[in-house]
Amino acid sequence: MTSSDSFLLYSDFNCPFCYALHERLHDVHVIDRCEWRGVQHAPHLPRPMKPWDGSLGAELRHEVAVVQRLAPGLPIALPPGKPNTRPAIELAVGLLRADRDRGMGFVQATYRAFWCEGKDISDPSVLSQLSEGFPVHEGDSDNQRIAQAWESAWHETGRGGVPLIVSPGGYLLVGCVPEESVRQFFA
Repeated sequence: MTSSDSFLLYSDFNCPFCYALHERLHDVHVIDRCEWRGVQHAPHLPRPMKPWDGSLGAELRHEVAVVQRLAPGLPIALPPGKPNTRPAIELAVGLLRADRDRGMGFVQATYRAFWCEGKDISDPSVLSQLSEGFPVHEGDSDNQRIAQAWESAWHETGRGGVPLIVSPGGYLLVGCVPEESVRQFFA
């Protein structure tokens, strides 16, 4: 799946900064140069998604407000909480293995389903709709193995956050950076 000239994009569906950067990569037409690798930056999150209130709700509102400032015009809505993303990541692995274009379409649709519509992307029925009928087989050992390898490679970068892009030369781009920074990194 990896090509020597691919930029590795480590990202998590429930991170608004990852969603914003993913859309920015589409906007500047470099997403095709990226190998998307889903990782869980918060593996403790529940399935199904639980509503966040109190300090967790305030944290989520703050994250969305920051993304709105960093990416004005980006469609984003405050979701009710954050779900565990392992099932969505493993499904993305399977789709990307079968057909990269279809897999990348699923990745973008999953970000938008969560960040624009507040759908629980840990729900198998939601994932089935987003994958347009691609079989959702939880527990596929190959998909699990690949997702775990992505997670390990992400940890080996020494960075604990997402989004993170690693260039073919090993340079890092961290966070939801401005469009011009993206263009320079890919130049």
